Amino acid sequence: MYESGTNYNTCVTEVRASEAPAATEAPIGPRRFTLRQRIVLRLIIGAGYWFIRLVGPTLRVCVSREEGAQQTVGQRPLIGSFWHACIIPATYMCRNLGVRVMSSNSYDGEYMGRIIRKFGFVAVKGSSSRNAVRALLGLRRALEEGWSVAFTLDGPRGPRYKVKPGPVALGRSSGVPLTMFHMAVDQAWVLNSWDRLIIPKPFSRVLMRFGKLIEVPRHAGDDDIDRYQCELQAALDRVREFAEANIAKVGTPEFPVNA
Repeated sequence: MYESGTNYNTCVTEVRASEAPAATEAPIGPRRFTLRQRIVLRLIIGAGYWFIRLVGPTLRVCVSREEGAQQTVGQRPLIGSFWHACIIPATYMCRNLGVRVMSSNSYDGEYMGRIIRKFGFVAVKGSSSRNAVRALLGLRRALEEGWSVAFTLDGPRGPRYKVKPGPVALGRSSGVPLTMFHMAVDQAWVLNSWDRLIIPKPFSRVLMRFGKLIEVPRHAGDDDIDRYQCELQAALDRVREFAEANIAKVGTPEFPVNA
């Protein structure tokens, strides 16, 4: 994997964290879902896993960053944020890094959680609406152990492109910086869903743009928290606009890819 551009976008070879433990998949419990739902889950999980496994290596990916952004995809510990629409290419790019993620207890969260666990992510159960405190405690424990955590920040049901308070609160309590990124894809199927989910087509060009790290002081008050949340919103908007505006340049000298 190479990172693009000049100055702070200088290309460097990525080093993946090979020591990340393989996640263990629990069986789909008979009490939570009907027989039909369990059958559909098996089909979705299998299809989703093999799609990412087969299409991911064909993607022509360029990683770009703002000045002051994280230096490698595998840098840790960090508190990462990205939009739900990017979850498929992000799963491939961040595979086998042991990233801890908040996984919803919903039906949709179940199959997505099980797919990403096959790629080395570790799910912490909870969502912005249910079991949030328990999940945040689990994520903080992971940060203390040196792992990175990540939020699909407008999930599980939106509103789309709207920041929620979890990362900022976690950043204040842990002292770990916030990072953020967006992934633009030049050729993709886009679902007619609330998040406009991006499904990359084989051999698509992908631009992954990281924003400048945000540090939230432990002594930050409630007014400060609102300000940092607005800062995170602005950063996510900024990297999304950059990635979408420059995706056509991927594969040029300005934004080279790992061919």
